[in-house]
Amino acid sequence: MPFGSSDIYWDLACGIGPDGHWHGWVQVRIEAAALRRPGLHPDQPTAAVTGPTPPGWWHAAAERHAR
Repeated sequence: MPFGSSDIYWDLACGIGPDGHWHGWVQVRIEAAALRRPGLHPDQPTAAVTGPTPPGWWHAAAERHAR
């Protein structure tokens, strides 16, 4: 994975919405310095990939860990 566990922060908030049902909100933040390593710059309005696409096993592993 391009980011270490200390580079990513997430917050989860839950509460009852105006319709009476529970709702959850997730906020994900990544350190600006961590974005520079894969070629992204946090001050750019858009960014382009500067390296080759990761191999297929990397994508498969990411999908397995997302579940």
